[in-house]
Amino acid sequence: MNWSVGAGLEGQTVVITGATGGIGQAVTHAFAATGARILATDLDQHRLDTLLLEIPGEGHLAMAMDLTSFESQESLMERAVSELGGVHVLVHTAALLLRRSNLDDVTEDDWDAQIDTNLKTTFFLCRRAANEMKKVGRGSIVLFTSQSWWTGGFGGAAVYAASKGGVVSLSRGLARSYGQYGITVNAVAPGQINTPMLLNDLDPAIYEKMREETPLGYVGEPDDVSGVVIFLASKHARYITGATINVSGGYLMY
Repeated sequence: MNWSVGAGLEGQTVVITGATGGIGQAVTHAFAATGARILATDLDQHRLDTLLLEIPGEGHLAMAMDLTSFESQESLMERAVSELGGVHVLVHTAALLLRRSNLDDVTEDDWDAQIDTNLKTTFFLCRRAANEMKKVGRGSIVLFTSQSWWTGGFGGAAVYAASKGGVVSLSRGLARSYGQYGITVNAVAPGQINTPMLLNDLDPAIYEKMREETPLGYVGEPDDVSGVVIFLASKHARYITGATINVSGGYLMY
């Protein structure tokens, strides 16, 4: 086996959601460096176009869309197949976090928005991608959960935590269902990573407490996560599926 970091990824089509987010950008840059072809999606076309100008390689594409729309998911996969030759890897980083420090302030709309974006969308997007991967008998799906799936969340993130706990269970169910087709499904569980999502409405005291309780002593950066994603999508991880990889600097240990 070629022991380059991204073994087997050169020339492969990687669909990345949430590509302009903090972790999404790092992941996109990392896959482009392996020689993969990127189909990046997020909500803002201008930011996506800017991202594509920054990454190495040629033939990358970007599509702005709302992934909660099944029609958008369909058009995303159709474009990956028609213009990039298939769907070999799906990295689903897109998520929504609405902090409510008092549970009495959580509205039904808050609940629906987070569960629909973080869990419902994940299932149907993965199913659509896996149906393309089945055609070639292989593929890799990397989902994103959070340390909150284990801790219950901090700083008013109870509903978000519930959705991310669902992602862990879903990743295991998908792994069992799709393993027979040569498709691996794993989840990455970042701890405190320095991104706009983490800092959104977070009490600075909670942020500092999390940093102090992290054995490695610092809040992670997006690049601390992207290498794990590359590994899970590469041939090096071909016998790993249904796993949840803890990337928290030791804040969690399991």
